[in-house]
Amino acid sequence: MTTRTTTWLKCATPRPEAGHRLICFPHAGGSASFFHPWAAGLPSYEVHAVCYPGRAARFGEPLPTELPALAADIAEAVRPLLDGRPVALLGHSMGAVVAYETARLLEADGHRVGHLFASGARAPQIPHPEGPRAADLDDDTVADALVALGGTDAELLADPEVRELILPYVCGDYRMFDSYVHRPGPALRCDVTAIAGDGDPQVAPAQAAAWAAVTRGRFTHHTVPGDHFYLTPHPPYLLVEAALSQGAVQRVG
Repeated sequence: MTTRTTTWLKCATPRPEAGHRLICFPHAGGSASFFHPWAAGLPSYEVHAVCYPGRAARFGEPLPTELPALAADIAEAVRPLLDGRPVALLGHSMGAVVAYETARLLEADGHRVGHLFASGARAPQIPHPEGPRAADLDDDTVADALVALGGTDAELLADPEVRELILPYVCGDYRMFDSYVHRPGPALRCDVTAIAGDGDPQVAPAQAAAWAAVTRGRFTHHTVPGDHFYLTPHPPYLLVEAALSQGAVQRVG
């Protein structure tokens, strides 16, 4: 595995015997540690979590400013993992769109993506909702909006020293995501599963269902109990296992 891959992807529990690799993309303001429990929750899979620059072990590196460019860097890091074992991508909120753009790049290069899971996210082609744009808001307002969704611990942001450390990447991610504009292109070939909480104030059922338009493969839409961060108390392990198992059966058949 290359240094680039180990910089961008963290695998807490390598499983060379696993039939699938699952690459997880954190939300805006999130880090790879958000998916740390997933290796235990999915013991039959090798779970990798994307390490965005500017936080955790990559603190001090320049923050990403353009979502497509971030996806291009991640796609380059993922390529060495495309060694024959199926690779699925799963992203939450902003991470779902980063995973989608990564999948587009990999498929454009002729690589096979096993599955895309879009969690807690509107389909990428849906225009931004009307209202103030993140670029026009101050850091405190951006941070408060993310805290309201549950993505950033309010107690952490209440600590002035911690706030000074995390606010730049929290707000940087939010503004990068807010400036994203979907570019027309070929539909994905991989299967796509969209998952959203029934109490998510950011993602209406129709907005999650609109992920069907980005693929020529099978599409499945699940509405589960919970808010925008439904997957913190109830990670969708069973949904992931069922979708990947079904895909494996179809390939064999």
